Amino acid sequence: MKLTNTRNMKSKSGMTLLELTVVILVLLSLISILFIGARAWKKGSDRAGCILNIRNFQQAVRSYANMNQKAPGDTVPAFTTTIIGAGLFMENAPTCPGRGTYTGTGGTTVPAVGTLAITCSLSADPDTHVPANIGDW
Repeated sequence: MKLTNTRNMKSKSGMTLLELTVVILVLLSLISILFIGARAWKKGSDRAGCILNIRNFQQAVRSYANMNQKAPGDTVPAFTTTIIGAGLFMENAPTCPGRGTYTGTGGTTVPAVGTLAITCSLSADPDTHVPANIGDW
């Protein structure tokens, strides 16, 4: 009768349940980091798009004022009929990509330089939807 030596026995290849669990946890952690990064990227792109909308509207108001010899503080017919529309200074009314709403700060008057014509409802948080420097707008 031959005795078997335990050292000579081949171990089975494969992963244990513990190793598999660790691999799954690492993958889930990486996926969660990816989602957090994607959310931050989306928030940043929404902010940039909103600021561009505000700037484009501001430029449209300035163009209208310059072409019609309007000074800051002068009354203007409704912006929706004089600035926004086919063949006017902006084709479509600006919409916030972050689902905020725009409100006019000056009503129907040409704003002074450094004052915005519209603001976003999401601008309450200083890190979102607020242009950094509007001094020359």
